[in-house]
Amino acid sequence: MSKIVIAVPRGRITKECKNLLLKTSFAPDPLLFDKDTRKLTFKSKKRNVEYIKVRAFDACTFVAFGAAQIGIAGEDVINEFNYSEIYAPLDLNIGHCRISVAALKSLLKKEDPETWSNIRIASKYPNITKKFFYNKGIQVEIIKLSGSMELAPSLNMCRRIVDLVSTGKTLKENGLVEIEEIMKIQSKLIVNRSAYKTNMNEVSKIISEIGTFVK
Repeated sequence: MSKIVIAVPRGRITKECKNLLLKTSFAPDPLLFDKDTRKLTFKSKKRNVEYIKVRAFDACTFVAFGAAQIGIAGEDVINEFNYSEIYAPLDLNIGHCRISVAALKSLLKKEDPETWSNIRIASKYPNITKKFFYNKGIQVEIIKLSGSMELAPSLNMCRRIVDLVSTGKTLKENGLVEIEEIMKIQSKLIVNRSAYKTNMNEVSKIISEIGTFVK
């Protein structure tokens, strides 16, 4: 049997991934879900299945370039990178949130977005952001930030931010309000297309078994 590597994102959906994967016949070493471990590769209950722990934003890249054959990734990451080497056959019904446009509440009354032809926006999603505003007829200059996005408007770096929103608490605490929702997000099982073609039986079994535990 060929070796199959599954890329699991660390971070906010770790608990939900744990609840799903530990039910399978290829359940990973529980150490995978220990937030304090520095280890990045893990065995499973099956000799030919291994796991790697990666940054959520890198999961698609590991799968697209064949370092992992299967992975778990949010629709935000899938859409942002849009790798042709990846397809996403299974919704996992975990990691629910949204990508939204937000702005300083104190500035909203002073602005008229209808007059804009271009705008500066801070985001970790340049491709999603550009596409969204292009469809509105607005050109955007992206300031790419990986964190602390909420600081950018108050420091006059930009007029808007585009970011993941779950409860909206972080926005509120930093004087921002959600203006528009760009897309709803959940996590999906992703598969490398070449790996699927060359190892269809094994990959299909993994997809099918995970699917039986999706609520």
